Amino acid sequence: QVQLVESGGGSVQAGGSLTLSCAASGSTYSFNYMGWFRLAPGKEREGVAVIFTGGDRTYYADSVKGRFSVSRDKGENTVFLQMNSLKPEDTAVYYCAALFAGGAWYDPLKYYYWGQGTQVTVSS
Repeated sequence: QVQLVESGGGSVQAGGSLTLSCAASGSTYSFNYMGWFRLAPGKEREGVAVIFTGGDRTYYADSVKGRFSVSRDKGENTVFLQMNSLKPEDTAVYYCAALFAGGAWYDPLKYYYWGQGTQVTVSS
């Protein structure tokens, strides 16, 4: 049974920082990519950042490049999302995702496993 558990969400003012964590348990040996998506009110779920678990290859949405950084602790099966210079438009529920089926990295339909999500709220 695979389980992804996010933590680290919260409320911050614009310009602030937060770090999200996603701890994976269960049959994680098959995970190739892990990463983060977000869902804002009235919008579709969008890819934020993912990392290749076999190396350091990463992908970012244009909207977060230069501000967010995805990393991993392979020994602990944990993925992090360091978010700096946060903007009100970053407000969303952030979800951890794992096991990429191929295709566009930012397509949520291409991931098999999901966490429950953690709320990030950025006030102006």
